[in-house]
Amino acid sequence: MLSIYGAKWCPHTKATVNYLKEHNISFQYHEMEEQTEEVTKKVIEANGGEDWVVPTLEFKGKWREGKSFNPQELKADLKKMGVI
Repeated sequence: MLSIYGAKWCPHTKATVNYLKEHNISFQYHEMEEQTEEVTKKVIEANGGEDWVVPTLEFKGKWREGKSFNPQELKADLKKMGVI
């Protein structure tokens, strides 16, 4: 299942979650500020190793770094990851 690592205060996280819901894409949401150190390190690594960025997506070991919301780019990335 697709995992989204986000923050409730982030407009890009909210837009991504809404997109996934509108397109009936199953996902599990993880609030970044509540994650363990181990999970946080993985999200930081997926974002280039400096800091965590939201929303970061993970599906079957494939990661998408945190990006500003763009529906066309998100759709293309979900296809590349094998989500859709």
